Amino acid sequence: MGLFKSVDGRNITFVRPPYFIISGFSGIPHMNYYYVFLFFVYIVSVLGNTAVMAVILLDQNLRTPKYVAVFNLAWTDLLGSTVQVPKVLDIFLFNHHIISYNDCMTFLFFCYTCLSMQALNLVVLSYDRLIAITFPLHYHMKVTHRFMFSLVAFFWVFTIIGILITVGLLTTLSICKSVIINSYFCDHKQIFWLACNDRTSSYIIGWLLPVLILWVSLIFILLSYTYIGCTLTKIASVKERLKAYKTCSAHLSLVAIYFLPVLITFTFNRYMPTNARIINMSLTSVIPPMLNPFIYVLQTKEINESVKKLFKIKWKSKFTMKY
Repeated sequence: MGLFKSVDGRNITFVRPPYFIISGFSGIPHMNYYYVFLFFVYIVSVLGNTAVMAVILLDQNLRTPKYVAVFNLAWTDLLGSTVQVPKVLDIFLFNHHIISYNDCMTFLFFCYTCLSMQALNLVVLSYDRLIAITFPLHYHMKVTHRFMFSLVAFFWVFTIIGILITVGLLTTLSICKSVIINSYFCDHKQIFWLACNDRTSSYIIGWLLPVLILWVSLIFILLSYTYIGCTLTKIASVKERLKAYKTCSAHLSLVAIYFLPVLITFTFNRYMPTNARIINMSLTSVIPPMLNPFIYVLQTKEINESVKKLFKIKWKSKFTMKY
């Protein structure tokens, strides 16, 4: 245990608790039904995102730069759901509310990394649509496999470094007010408010990262589609214009499903009752990964055709083997 000076100048022993207690859903009636719902959402997310990744891997026609981003989105959604939902069910359904300090930091790292990458994946997809519609003749030169892999890798590295800094700053805090985290996971803000020493750095990074990852991403996406909209008004053919709108509809649906709940949650966070805030945050993190695969399967022509082709080949092979 080390000594540090608190805000009022007193020498206080540095405290790193051996564990935290996650109390998020405590006291909310009929929560067992909600846990069943979370389990259902998780199963659908796993099946849907695994199916999207399998289709992209199996169909040579889908191995284009665009589907590098789609595959990464499905992988991030699958990883994010797997990181959160089983652990949340273990904590609250089986009353394992105590989580060790190191496990809590690890849980926080993976949760925030996946949530951040979901937003940045939407930036990659919006850039792909921007170039495809506004610079169609230069698309294959500007959006290559190498470029797309590099962009996705850059966002992963940026996110991992940002979240590692966030976790590192938390480990410098002396947690002496309480060990109870009033959330459904190891929430960054809920943890640093438990500190007794100077938490300015954690406060700044907790403000800066959401601005860079959420707000900058959303502004880029909105500007991209504003420019796309202006470009589409110059297209003489109504048929071509409708076709272009249709190619953007799936991505815009993903953007709305992810950003609207997140922005509502963070904008009105302080005005929400605690239980409403916790449930809203949990829904915000698990619903988009469940819906994303269905949006792409239902609205993207290439994936639709690929799924039909794969099922047709499988059906034909079974029929041949049988007869």
